[in-house]
Amino acid sequence: MDATLTTLPERIDTVVIGAGQAGLSTGYHLARLGRRFVILESNDWIGDSWRKRWDSLRLFTPARFDGLDGMPFPAPKNSFPTKDDMADYLEAYAAHFALPVHTGVRVDRVWREGGRFMVQAGDSLIQAQSVVIAMATYQAARVPEFASALDSKIVQLHSQEYRNPAQLRAGGALLVGAGNSGAEIAVEITRGGHATYVSGRVTGQVPFRLDGRAARMGLAPFLFRVVFHRVLTVDTPMGRSARRKMLSMGTPLIRTKESDLASAGVTRVPRVVGARDGLPLLADGRTLDVANIIWCTGYNPGLSWIDLPIFDASGEPRHERGIVVEEPGMYFVGQHFQYAMSSAMIHGVGRDAERIAQSIAVRRSAPTEADRMMA
Repeated sequence: MDATLTTLPERIDTVVIGAGQAGLSTGYHLARLGRRFVILESNDWIGDSWRKRWDSLRLFTPARFDGLDGMPFPAPKNSFPTKDDMADYLEAYAAHFALPVHTGVRVDRVWREGGRFMVQAGDSLIQAQSVVIAMATYQAARVPEFASALDSKIVQLHSQEYRNPAQLRAGGALLVGAGNSGAEIAVEITRGGHATYVSGRVTGQVPFRLDGRAARMGLAPFLFRVVFHRVLTVDTPMGRSARRKMLSMGTPLIRTKESDLASAGVTRVPRVVGARDGLPLLADGRTLDVANIIWCTGYNPGLSWIDLPIFDASGEPRHERGIVVEEPGMYFVGQHFQYAMSSAMIHGVGRDAERIAQSIAVRRSAPTEADRMMA
């Protein structure tokens, strides 16, 4: 494994872009199949995408579900690892399997030329038969346009930028969006002394405590290994319905409960629809006089550097379980609900990665004329 940027190959069978759990899982399965590949990571260290998240973040799932294929997570199975624990695990995983990761390499453009993919990273240009985009859809923070009309004295942060309550001004705080991240941050800043309001749809919640006896007695494995992994998939009517709902409304609360928000003193308010007199305007016509706003409003895909016609009208890539049919040799791993609800979860990404690695191996066994020219 490369700890820093080294000389990149000019030609390689497969380029994997991203060295998070999706990229490393893909690398693990490619290595098992004897494929030649490199993994490119824009951060300076493997795991930095986790290290850069808010200070108190713990994984929403217990450690028994936080290991990648081939290497269990080294923590008590019912504990909730910290973000830094996860980052260190990913670094150890790459080292343990000697995965060829090149860090500090930001990909600027991917396109097809003469039957091959071209990957531009700074001054380096790589030709590849296959490219795997192993990145989640959490790339470019999304903030509504009316945010610029709010009073400049209001501290505005996207959840991507939030680290701890010390970043906030004295006074009330509004969290726009109430998914798993928003709920946990809301509880934290309320306990930090801020009157806290949450605006956003109620997305539902897991109906038991992940740290409770019911979870330890078997409900947690049933939820993660059966419901999220095998029932809620694109192959089942229930899964397709859940996918449509979650893509538009967000995933249910996994660890934090609605009762936790209420107990902490968090106040739910209607949807934020705009700005009036420099303050956030609610759907019921009220404004909220707050000193801080944290936008938990999701992300844009951030894939504009892919110079290929593979995107739908909303900017999402078109693929079938990660295989881009329109561009043979291009793949995705780690997309939200790529195949199942578990696809973007640590315990579920391995199945998708294995399928993509096998597809690459099959394609490589029947090389095209362009492939023979690369050999």
